[in-house]
Amino acid sequence: MKNILRLKPTTVVLALFCAMYFLTYIDRVNVSSAAAGFGTEFNLSKTQIGFVFSAFAYPYLIFQIIGGWVSDRFGAKRTLIYSGLIWALATILTGFAGGLVSLVAARVLLGLGEGATFPAATSAMARWIPKENRGFAQGITHAFARVGNAVAPALIVFILVEYGWRWSFYASGLLSLVWVILWALFFTENPADHPLITPEELAKKPAPRKIQKTPWKRLAKRMAPVTVVYFCYGWTLWLFLSWIPQYFLHSYNLKISTSALFASSVFFAGVVGDTLGGIISDKILRKTNNLNVARSWMVAICMTCTLLSLLPIMFTHDITISVLSLSFGFFFAEMTIGPMWAIPMDIAPEFSGTASGMMNTGSALAAIISPVVSGFLIDCYGSWELPFVGSIILMAGGVLLTSRMKPNDRFTA
Repeated sequence: MKNILRLKPTTVVLALFCAMYFLTYIDRVNVSSAAAGFGTEFNLSKTQIGFVFSAFAYPYLIFQIIGGWVSDRFGAKRTLIYSGLIWALATILTGFAGGLVSLVAARVLLGLGEGATFPAATSAMARWIPKENRGFAQGITHAFARVGNAVAPALIVFILVEYGWRWSFYASGLLSLVWVILWALFFTENPADHPLITPEELAKKPAPRKIQKTPWKRLAKRMAPVTVVYFCYGWTLWLFLSWIPQYFLHSYNLKISTSALFASSVFFAGVVGDTLGGIISDKILRKTNNLNVARSWMVAICMTCTLLSLLPIMFTHDITISVLSLSFGFFFAEMTIGPMWAIPMDIAPEFSGTASGMMNTGSALAAIISPVVSGFLIDCYGSWELPFVGSIILMAGGVLLTSRMKPNDRFTA
């Protein structure tokens, strides 16, 4: 405990965010690996499983903007306490599901709880993290989300084999409750109110923001290009999160433990991509002092590399090529995360929770459509590679739209 108290409050706050991102992604993607258990037990088709995957995204989409606004208006601390209690309860209830309807209901409740999490975190980061470090902060927190992705397949399969698929939800739900307690005890809305912060550390913080009336129409119009670009990225993200464990299991007829190992290797590539993306974006910003170059140009380059990486799996069916292609594709896709999540704070720091919520509606919409469309294509055509065509096309569209984001042009109320 003494060692924790010696850490800078900013470091502990960032660590709490990393833990939150890790847990929220385990709680939302554990269903992909657990599908091998409940899919058989409830006799579900691939389309029905895809619907279970996407069910959480409906309230998740709705509460992006609402949660961001609530965080800007009433604070991230209370928002994340209530959100955390809901998503932890939803995760535990998933383990009690008795069929398709109750599975979907639990996933809907999970989306309700997790909808405000990332916008609320971004709102808090705008107060705690200086501009020149925001790419790193967003990159490292999302890297921990991808650690959750990477750990989940192997961990869930282990629990599934040893104890049954239900216990994977009980365990992760209880860990989420522990996080809520730590968050409530340690975090303060404003850095100046933290009892352990020093004058030297406080001097590096952004100026305290004033609560203002949200100019909804103008802010939505300003964030629209960013939202569309993030939808293009989100399509690939949710294709990977939902179907990669099943892809290796069924496309190559592997054992469930082997398929989990391959899925984890792909997701670990995303961990590296998230971390490097934020670091590189901030270094470019410090060198050029140009947000368009550090954010938009970098996103365009990484999206181009993503679509090129995915092309080989369309022309060959080889396990080694598939693992490499998907790993590089996910690596470059995740390199966009640091700059993309820094953009709402760059454009509208006074409304960063609301702005990031608007942006993340793009990914949330993709989370609704992508898993179901992918499951439908697999059911109809029997091809596990066909869904990646959509990723390639949308990444190309995202590249074309990055020039419209213009993070250099700051929004004024």
